[in-house]
Amino acid sequence: MTRAFVFPGQGSQAVGMGKDLATSSAHARAVFQEVDDALGQKLSALMFEGPIEDLTLTYNAQPALMASSIAVVRVMENEFGLKIADLASFVAGHSLGEYSAHAAVGTISLSDTAKLLKLRGEAMQRAVPVGIGAMAAVMGAEFADVEEIAAEASQGQVCTAANDNADGQVVISGHKEAVERAMEIAKERGIKRAVLLPVSAPFHCPLMQPAADEMAVALNATTFNAPQIPVITNVSAKAQKDPEVLREQLIDQITGRVRWRESVLEMGTLGVSEIVELGTGKVLSGLVRRINKDISASSLQTLEDIEAFAKEIN
Repeated sequence: MTRAFVFPGQGSQAVGMGKDLATSSAHARAVFQEVDDALGQKLSALMFEGPIEDLTLTYNAQPALMASSIAVVRVMENEFGLKIADLASFVAGHSLGEYSAHAAVGTISLSDTAKLLKLRGEAMQRAVPVGIGAMAAVMGAEFADVEEIAAEASQGQVCTAANDNADGQVVISGHKEAVERAMEIAKERGIKRAVLLPVSAPFHCPLMQPAADEMAVALNATTFNAPQIPVITNVSAKAQKDPEVLREQLIDQITGRVRWRESVLEMGTLGVSEIVELGTGKVLSGLVRRINKDISASSLQTLEDIEAFAKEIN
């Protein structure tokens, strides 16, 4: 069986994330401590206790989700002998989850990944003043139709298909007025649902160029190693292993589309028959089931999940 591990993106955060593992595992606690030390803040306390309003802030949510994922990885590897590179042929992550994937396979150190994600969240927030941009989920339409609607709605502003998540689930991003025009056009065309998302900035669109410029400086100053196994990147939806290509694609990812549907289809083409989501939530495993029913999908969050997975594969 060919397996891939995948890592969730923003929106999966929840108060209490990682607490179960921290309570039961010294290896998980060590991950949270290393991230706290790297950031100079008690992010773990915010993860375990909230409040959700602070945890949801982009610059907290991004490193928190990564820490939660890597805690699962470290428990798997150190307590159950389940090495990511031995069990899977590929890794991938949704948006910030691509950074988690890199931390899991040794491309970037844990502390560097935490610092990069903190900066990424701050840079994305700085890039566009609050209220100028927006994102909306368009449900029940094909990607090409949404792309066409976004182009029609732009009218000299930015409006683009930002996340191709699954068949019938596409997220648009750009100037607020243009996104609202796109929602109206979608309604006129009989598309069943288009809803504004509760986000503080228009991610994965050209308005994020100032953030991409900031991240380029930080990423170019960060040590990148060859990953233990290939990473299927958001912007290419292809398996990559060259550290310099991976660095460039993390820069491009800030303004580029998250090609998640295509990434899962590519995994199927590469022979992947099982995808396991590591970390908080079950969003990606749910999307996998919608994209390719021939690929089994599951998620590992708790010690019990990891124990069950270990028994299943041994």
